[in-house]
Amino acid sequence: MRRNAEVAGLLEEYADLLAAQDVSYKPKSYRRAAESIRDYPAAIEELAADGPEAVEEIPDVGSSIAAKVVEAVETGSFEQLDETRAELPVEMAELTSVEGVGPRTVGDLFEALDVRNLDDLEAAAREGEIRTVSGYGETSEQNILDGIPFARQTQRRELLGDARPVGDAVLGFVESIPEAGRCELAGSLRRWKPTIGDVDVLAGSEDRAAVIDAFVEWERADEVIEAGTDKASVRSNGQRVDLRVVVPEEFGSALQYFTGSKEHNIRLRNYAIERGYKLNEYGAFDVSDLEGADADEPAAPDSGQRVGERVAGDTEAGMYEVLDLPYVPPELREDRGEIDAAAAGQLPELLAEDEIRGDLHVHTEWSDGDLSVAEMAEAAAEFGHEYVCISDHATGPGMVGGVGLDDAAIREQAAEVREQAADLPVEVFVGVEATVEADGAISVADDLLADLDCVVASPHSGLEGDATDRLTAAVEHPHVDVLGHPSGRMLNSRAGLEFDVEAVASAAADAETALEINSNPHRLDLWGSAVKRAVEAGATIAIDTDAHTPAEYRNVRYGVHTARRGWAETADVLNARDADGVREFLH
Repeated sequence: MRRNAEVAGLLEEYADLLAAQDVSYKPKSYRRAAESIRDYPAAIEELAADGPEAVEEIPDVGSSIAAKVVEAVETGSFEQLDETRAELPVEMAELTSVEGVGPRTVGDLFEALDVRNLDDLEAAAREGEIRTVSGYGETSEQNILDGIPFARQTQRRELLGDARPVGDAVLGFVESIPEAGRCELAGSLRRWKPTIGDVDVLAGSEDRAAVIDAFVEWERADEVIEAGTDKASVRSNGQRVDLRVVVPEEFGSALQYFTGSKEHNIRLRNYAIERGYKLNEYGAFDVSDLEGADADEPAAPDSGQRVGERVAGDTEAGMYEVLDLPYVPPELREDRGEIDAAAAGQLPELLAEDEIRGDLHVHTEWSDGDLSVAEMAEAAAEFGHEYVCISDHATGPGMVGGVGLDDAAIREQAAEVREQAADLPVEVFVGVEATVEADGAISVADDLLADLDCVVASPHSGLEGDATDRLTAAVEHPHVDVLGHPSGRMLNSRAGLEFDVEAVASAAADAETALEINSNPHRLDLWGSAVKRAVEAGATIAIDTDAHTPAEYRNVRYGVHTARRGWAETADVLNARDADGVREFLH
């Protein structure tokens, strides 16, 4: 399986360590190489097997970095990284998870105060030591202290975008084990939650020991945490992976049990009890003829005893069918009314991945993307899209480093895109990503916005406090078509804006402005529960990737499953429509 993300992560760690030591130029080179490796379509281990020269085929990867890549594939690290880790023994990812703490800050605080981890950082801030370091003051110290609780919370969970590729890889491996029968991911990963704890995999087999023995030999496993007769855990690329193997006839009940949230499972079990059934990981049992303690006694897997008559459990769907309920999709199993909806025959017909027909939020080299308009359009066509909107950043609050385009540049780009349009393989909408300022104003002149096909307006700064009025003003602006990443949150980094979802969604519905699910795994903004409230308020949803590279078009699946977590149907989603349908909405 592809190890591109793993190798890219090592290069990024090295870049951060170099930046912490105030090394010039090199960090940027390693980050660019890491990004190219992560996005490269071929498996890095296959290139590395042919030597450094083959790795140099990847853009931004020179001979020195290529040699390190080969070493990383072969050994899991490279010499210079190990040496730099020894020189700067800090928990870089942990420390930089605090908002406002970057690699340079980590280097400064290590050198001055020997801060190595989050505990050291918190102690230094509480004792007033950070303000004594040159370049830092009381405000910096307090901001760091304020950001630590959120950082601690995020340390416990991995991003869906990091965990899902590991889950896909391990599932493919378990499926290849001859003794394994049915296999599936479970837990919060199968429900596509924005962040997850462990990767859970379930398999059904008559020879459980053989499956466990093969699993702990998985080549992607960096460490075997534990291994028993029917359960085992390994660590892969920093992610814990738990495998549970059950007998084939209990695969369906185990899959239902280990997929649903605790709250969903409790609600379903109570629903079953009221109808004379008992549900657990071993099956569904008719206990209507039992009384008192016998009906409540848990199943005893070691003795093979089961309470009552087993009436379901071979398939997951059967666990619902026995209760006269339709199958509840995994994304809905969060106890948000799905059992009552199922009982009433009112479960939504959820959007599917292959129903998305285009992307309305894409960046190019005009702002901070990697490729030209034509190249991003060609990549969209290769991905299977029918249309794409070029929405590069406009200048405004939150745009730093010369990323944003002023009004003159936006006009110049619009003219160029329209001139190229007839030669491009997909329909291209001319747009912009403008900034929603603190007072709800839009950072681009109204007459220019009126000339564009599609205006995405997003908050990029001042991401604190209640923003209901700010976002309402934005969706009511006559030229705004899509409210981009409405909260501005960055998962495991910053919480983002708070706002009354129903109020903003109702205003958006009235103004015919779409609310975006930004599919970037670091955002997933809007999130599932917010999407559900938005859909109930009548708002239209746009599922966009905010792509800066062609590889990021693939992130649309995270947006689709976030929409499914919000009970969204095809009709609720703007870019599930064809180009004519989108154009009608925009105008």
